[in-house]
Amino acid sequence: MSDPRDLRIAIIGAGMGGLGTALAFAKKGFKRIDVYETASNLGFVGAGIQMPPNVIRVLDKLGCWDEIYSEATDVKGTSIRQGSTDKELSHVKMPDMVEKYGYPHCTGHRASLAGGLFNGCQKESAITFHFSSPVTNIDSFEPIPTFTVAPRDGEPYQVEADVLLAADGIKSITRTQMLAQLGLVSEEEDTGQAAYRIMLRREDMAHDPEMLALLDSDTVVRWIGERRHIIAYAVSSHQIYNLSSAQPDTNFAAATNATYTTRGSKAEMLAVYADFCPLVHRMLNLVPDGEVCEWKLRTHKGLPTWTMGGVALLGDACHPTLPHMSQGAAMAIEDGAVLAEVISRIPTGQDSSGARAGAVARALKVFERLRKEHTGMLVDLAAFSGRTLHLGEGKAREERDRQFAENGQSGSVPDKWASPDVQKMIYSYDCVKEAVEKFDELYASLE
Repeated sequence: MSDPRDLRIAIIGAGMGGLGTALAFAKKGFKRIDVYETASNLGFVGAGIQMPPNVIRVLDKLGCWDEIYSEATDVKGTSIRQGSTDKELSHVKMPDMVEKYGYPHCTGHRASLAGGLFNGCQKESAITFHFSSPVTNIDSFEPIPTFTVAPRDGEPYQVEADVLLAADGIKSITRTQMLAQLGLVSEEEDTGQAAYRIMLRREDMAHDPEMLALLDSDTVVRWIGERRHIIAYAVSSHQIYNLSSAQPDTNFAAATNATYTTRGSKAEMLAVYADFCPLVHRMLNLVPDGEVCEWKLRTHKGLPTWTMGGVALLGDACHPTLPHMSQGAAMAIEDGAVLAEVISRIPTGQDSSGARAGAVARALKVFERLRKEHTGMLVDLAAFSGRTLHLGEGKAREERDRQFAENGQSGSVPDKWASPDVQKMIYSYDCVKEAVEKFDELYASLE
């Protein structure tokens, strides 16, 4: 292999992780990047999303941040409130994100983030999208990955690639088949939680001064209660107010579709938050009947490996997380940046197909070693934060609220997303810099 950039890169899935991975490889100079997506188009929908400094650092390097930032909200603080009374338990100021970490902490519309990544990909001649083209089987993992694509408007065909990267989400067929090669079963787990995702337009909130104050602010608000919470913030240039919830998975439909979503009941949603404050009630009542959607929050047990031969998992395919740290999309985009970095650093001179395949497999193991511990920590923090936020009456909640009242002055906040010490650990992390610094040592250790 005279140049690793001649390797054929195939990516399954055009979500945040797949798009970020494709763009990262193009920016590193790879010449043949194919993305296979089940949907007929990207159909940019969805709710709001948080974009912390660690992922903005990657987006900036990919050249797409300015477009995304033009519609984003620059967050300057967070207000944590008792859901039943709207009483503020804690207000943590975040005015100096750029000074501390080089980039702001922003909120935005998922469509804006995905659109910015996709537009970046569209400018790269090396990237080819194959829509309506689900990957139905991984035919071989090593030495050379091959897989079957079954386009909706044609006959199935087989594809060979040098590197196959699976950004195919929580229901990843690649993960299932990789584990089957090891005699294992992919063990998905119910978290016992579900989420409503709501977007309210400015014109619908204009009659209510309290609502408008929320929409016009640069503060993320979290209303918390026993086993439930709602987090909310402005997106789309303060034209839309996004609310995302987490609550016990008791009202979910018995049968869900492949994306773990279902049409919800407005009456049931209002009942779940019946004891929350009037301000929350007024916002929930703005949701039109028939437009309530509920998501089942799923994870799966930790995996013994993320890679096999020339195939690697990324994003939700290998480290799905609860949303309480706002790091799910960030971790997937970081994964793509690290993958592009390590594959670009494969030593030249691997001229035989066997040597080339072995070098790819080693580089993918470097990716796993770089990312597994860090992402596992964030997954665990998200689960911990959820348990802390959802405490019921008792001494544990009293102690939590006492810590909230310190407003982060001690350096720590029970809501780990807002905790200055945790922010420093996550937001100062430069995944690409770490890959550059550690690649040679890790690659050599795998001989």
